[in-house]
Amino acid sequence: MGTPRRRSPSTRRVRPVPERLYRRLQATPLGDVLLLASRDGLCALEFLKPQRMARLQARLRRWFPPVEIVDEECRWLRAADRWLRAYFSGRMTTPAALRLDLRGAPFERRVWQALLEIPLGETRTYGQLARRLGAPRAARAVGAANGQNPVSIIVPCHRAVGADGSLVKYGGGLQRKRWLLDHEAGKFRPRSP
Repeated sequence: MGTPRRRSPSTRRVRPVPERLYRRLQATPLGDVLLLASRDGLCALEFLKPQRMARLQARLRRWFPPVEIVDEECRWLRAADRWLRAYFSGRMTTPAALRLDLRGAPFERRVWQALLEIPLGETRTYGQLARRLGAPRAARAVGAANGQNPVSIIVPCHRAVGADGSLVKYGGGLQRKRWLLDHEAGKFRPRSP
């Protein structure tokens, strides 16, 4: 028997260092949500529904491989907590105060940016969003990208509606979408003297 061959440093498999994601469960008037943050910003806000958790796992495998999820605080989770408390208490707030780490395909990221530009208390149809993006025939693609939004509520995918203004598709459920739109219409409108 000969001596075993050693691999040279150039042929050794190097495992990538996992990216650390910080996790928190957050209570909201709509039920608990899961928050995840990377070192670059808030990267997930999901309702705790089995199909949403499966979708989140798939997103993490695609955009964050490999990851280590830890139950520790970080500044982005604390900032998201402050933002959510302000939002649900009816104090005017914009996502600009938050640092977001939105990973996705280029078209998805363009759609999510367009969603961030919809003012509180207003809605846009998928067709309007498509035209805003310079892709007037892409309403369905906008809807698909909207459905892949990783940071629900803060990136206001609930403000996207059907062509006739009807509530269509929301990962958290249509009752939550209605609640969010009613909340924004009532709580954030300027009060008349």
